[in-house]
Amino acid sequence: MSGALRTSAPPSPMVVNPYGVLERKRSGEALDEVEIRAAVQGAADGSWSDAQLGAFLMATAIRGLQPAETNRLTVAMLESGEQWDLSSEIAGLTDKHSTGGVGDKVSLVLSPLLAACHIPVVMLTGRGLGHTGGTADKLEIIPGLDLRLDRRRCLQLLEQVQVAVGVATSEIAPADRRLYALRDQTATVDSLPLITASILSKKLATGAAALVFDVKTGSGAILAEIEDARELARMLVDTCGALGRKATALITDMSQPLGNWVGHAAEVRETLDCLADAGPPELMGVVYALAEELAAMAGSSAGRADFEEAIASGRAREAFDRWIVAQGGDTGWLADPELALAPHEVVLEAPRDGVLAAVETRKLGLLLAEAGGGRSRASREIDPGISLEYRSRLGLSVQAGDELARLYIRRSDERLEDEFRTCFRVEEAGQAPRLIRERIPPGHPL
Repeated sequence: MSGALRTSAPPSPMVVNPYGVLERKRSGEALDEVEIRAAVQGAADGSWSDAQLGAFLMATAIRGLQPAETNRLTVAMLESGEQWDLSSEIAGLTDKHSTGGVGDKVSLVLSPLLAACHIPVVMLTGRGLGHTGGTADKLEIIPGLDLRLDRRRCLQLLEQVQVAVGVATSEIAPADRRLYALRDQTATVDSLPLITASILSKKLATGAAALVFDVKTGSGAILAEIEDARELARMLVDTCGALGRKATALITDMSQPLGNWVGHAAEVRETLDCLADAGPPELMGVVYALAEELAAMAGSSAGRADFEEAIASGRAREAFDRWIVAQGGDTGWLADPELALAPHEVVLEAPRDGVLAAVETRKLGLLLAEAGGGRSRASREIDPGISLEYRSRLGLSVQAGDELARLYIRRSDERLEDEFRTCFRVEEAGQAPRLIRERIPPGHPL
């Protein structure tokens, strides 16, 4: 029935021997739908052991998946849980996914901007791990904000404020949670078919009509090489097309922090700067480019000028406040101009005259996590005041002693501070990277 919540498809009545599936995949053979569904069902209901699932992941990572296998895996993982089909009730519903990076607070700006231009948006977002920061973690520093969303709550928020952002319920893609944890343990995190199925099994579950993917490349990205980013972007877009969903992707630069601030409280503050028409041009360039992609796919006439006007007029900030209040957040706390930074301030200076030629962005993120501003394991608490203010950009000339960044940590730590200094490389020459590297349009469904 249209608009009804859909749950998982019934498991195949056919009994599938895990040993046979693993043997065929290890040999490089393509798995059929029944075999892939058996592995996914085994992950969801516990009938496959961790050893069997680890072997499945390893064989998949080594042998790869054909496009049809990736489609089957995505659908099986999607159908292991609830499907909300929200676009059947909310016309023109959009969604966006980023592969993550350092200082990436795009979702916090993009969501209210779209709402201000009457483009509804839903995002089920995640938490940060390793060098990346999670949108959910940043939002959770706002007192009272409730990120627990189910289908009914999403519809309420979309009808009320045209924005719903939160974390998925345990009923969304339950197979993915187990497989995701095992990927980290089995060194299969970077398998592109597994990444694709993991992302889409959650993104497609909401039923958004249009999706845009922000696939990062550069030193701070999950996939540092542009060839890998391009392959993932193409796989995401084509898999969506094969499953009947509109999607495009932008490959954007993550060879330096995005914006001027990294750190949870600081990134919320920078979000407010963006919504007050005082955001860094690099950050706003990504926001506007993604907004244009979604508007076109959603059938909206809104363009770059409309988005800029929504920011300049204050409508986007008003939409942000309405959204935060609707999800239980305290906007009075946001009005405090001194969103707390950690007290120990360290200036990171240029060691010589020259040009800022490279930033080890991934290392920056890992060091911030080590200082308490991120998590190396899922159970670790985050200190929202641990921050870095990025005061230069790649390709800019600097003199010895110029500030490249300011670090805010809880206490003096000479070793850690020295490690931060090594993340910035000043040489005789260097150049600024292009912000939007490539656009991946809809192609031929796989």
